[in-house]
Amino acid sequence: MKLTFDEKLATNYKNASQKVRVLTEHWVDDSIFCPNCGYFNIDKYPNNQPAADFYCSNCKEDYELKSKQDSVGTKIVDGAYRTMIERLQSSNNPNFFLLNYDLQNFEVRNFLVIPKHFFVPEIIEKRKPLSITARRAGWVGCNILLQSIPQTGKIFFVRNKQIEPKESVLAEWKKTLFLREEKEISAKGWLLDIMRSIENLGKREFVLDDVYAFENELSKLHPENQHIKDKIRQQLQVLRDKDYLEFSGRGIYQIR
Repeated sequence: MKLTFDEKLATNYKNASQKVRVLTEHWVDDSIFCPNCGYFNIDKYPNNQPAADFYCSNCKEDYELKSKQDSVGTKIVDGAYRTMIERLQSSNNPNFFLLNYDLQNFEVRNFLVIPKHFFVPEIIEKRKPLSITARRAGWVGCNILLQSIPQTGKIFFVRNKQIEPKESVLAEWKKTLFLREEKEISAKGWLLDIMRSIENLGKREFVLDDVYAFENELSKLHPENQHIKDKIRQQLQVLRDKDYLEFSGRGIYQIR
């Protein structure tokens, strides 16, 4: 995998955003395999496809590409808020590719995929409506809050200019596919909140009391639930049953 863009492809474009779009889309089309099935390579949809930018002809997964200069950051600017919320509940919601590039050197710094099963309304931030003087007055956009997505939902192909092994990418993808089985968004949100809480512990092994420490935070996220500790135990059991966690008889949990 080469981490440099083919500059010649953008010589006929004057607009900077058009140049970036051509360079990044070509790089993805030429370099990236499908993280779901490993098929190489994915294909680009014709321009103006409403739901996605790329697809895998082997397993039919869809991918939308977002590109950012300088750093990955904590959020991604996306399209219409209402459309995004509707997509979260549909069957054609695409996975997200995020490409972080250095335009000065025409190279890729980071490239990752966020599987669609990590997208819940809580990670979508509603932006302020456009002013009455704007061409699309009243239009409401949204941001995707990357900091609200568990680290396990950010699967890197390239991290700090270092290429990750294909086997690792496929294994990380497979690790959380069980989340697709959960059709109820609120239930999925609980699982993601517990996964993020576990990650915030900063250790692979932990005990139940470690997760209980997030009781107040989880209570704010789920004010309708009056039995937070019971819910924590339930969600840990689900994660154990799905082989995301391992539980020993000594009361110790471990991230697989």
